[in-house]
Amino acid sequence: MIPQEIIRRKRDGDELDAADIRSFIAALAAGRLSEGQIGAFAMAVWFKGMSRAEIVALTLAMADSGDRLQWADIDRPIADKHSTGGVGDNVSLMLAPIAAACGLAVPMISGRGLGHTGGTLDKLESIPGYRITPDADLFHKVVKEAGCAIIGQTGTLAPADGRLYAVRDVTATVDSIPLITASILSKKLAAGLETLVLDVKVGNGAFMADRGQAEILAQSLVEVANGAGVKTSALITDMNQPLADSAGNAVEMRNCLDFLAGRKRDTRLDIVVLAFAAEMLVKSGIAASPDEAEGMARQALSSGKAAEVFARMVSMLGGPSDLIENPDRHLARAPVEKPVPAARSGWLAACDARGIGVSVIDLGGGRRHPSDRIDHRVGFSELLPLGTRVTAGEPIALVHAADEAAGERAAAALAMHYRITDDKPETTPVIAGLV
Repeated sequence: MIPQEIIRRKRDGDELDAADIRSFIAALAAGRLSEGQIGAFAMAVWFKGMSRAEIVALTLAMADSGDRLQWADIDRPIADKHSTGGVGDNVSLMLAPIAAACGLAVPMISGRGLGHTGGTLDKLESIPGYRITPDADLFHKVVKEAGCAIIGQTGTLAPADGRLYAVRDVTATVDSIPLITASILSKKLAAGLETLVLDVKVGNGAFMADRGQAEILAQSLVEVANGAGVKTSALITDMNQPLADSAGNAVEMRNCLDFLAGRKRDTRLDIVVLAFAAEMLVKSGIAASPDEAEGMARQALSSGKAAEVFARMVSMLGGPSDLIENPDRHLARAPVEKPVPAARSGWLAACDARGIGVSVIDLGGGRRHPSDRIDHRVGFSELLPLGTRVTAGEPIALVHAADEAAGERAAAALAMHYRITDDKPETTPVIAGLV
């Protein structure tokens, strides 16, 4: 296998056969390809696309590049959820313990931030001691005893995807339907899932800003996953504004803890979390209808059972046992917290969600290079939702920054990301469709 020949053929628009794809991915996993070759392949795929057969071959090759997990000793349905990425999207952190509290086993393999979007692993790393890459035995033990475990890819689980994922983040090749499909599903196939629910984001803060493209991606994911034997559906959700009222790492983790503890509810976040919980429970056969499933999820929250599951997971993976009760004892705070005043009176009518995600990166809360270190403290909180009436000078958000100058820059940038109008805007449903 000559890597540059495979790259050339894809660059020229040829369809690669399964054997060539397997060879290329095997070389990638073994460390025999340079970052330049990986980036060139990703860019060729971005420009020329892939057929359905190529996507299936790429997904299976990446899934087979390492170990496949087995759950024969767990007598609950094995289920998971995955998001294509957004801003202020911390759904997975609440959803996994809710689903586990309702009777599912959730081995959730998550990723880091891609481009302007936040990563579940980066949020979890704001918890001191939390092990995002436990060995296989501990991962299995946590899923079996706590009901869920949210971790990152280990070196033996779809290792080819881990390297390709990092290169895509810094080569402007994130928003490729074939690469997104193979990246997501290779990890899910390797994780030994029985059912999967996907959150395909659409809007100016998503990788798919166009509804038609989001539907094509959702269809690709659902068809490839079902074809591989995993019962899969996808919800298309709105990402024209941050989903939660926080965007960052520690700030989103606080949002999660407050949600699980019943100290707060974000309306849009609440809708999405419960909708995905219901879809997971129905798809897995735990509940007979969405209404029954949503009732179970609400009970898991109100009873505190979901919070108990999350606390047990965190403790078993090395984090503090009292994280939910005492988040400020364990989650670092930025030294500068600065309100962002509304530029004028009126209605918050629109925002640049992608711009908000980029502003988090500018604060140090994301990466420009795979080796960059993240400042987990920084970001935005208390973001007001669109459709809110504000008066001039009223805070529309709170900036968390490492120093005064960074806080000033971020506050000015965030204010520019919002449009305030005299007329009340129409509200957009947060759930746009089901595939």
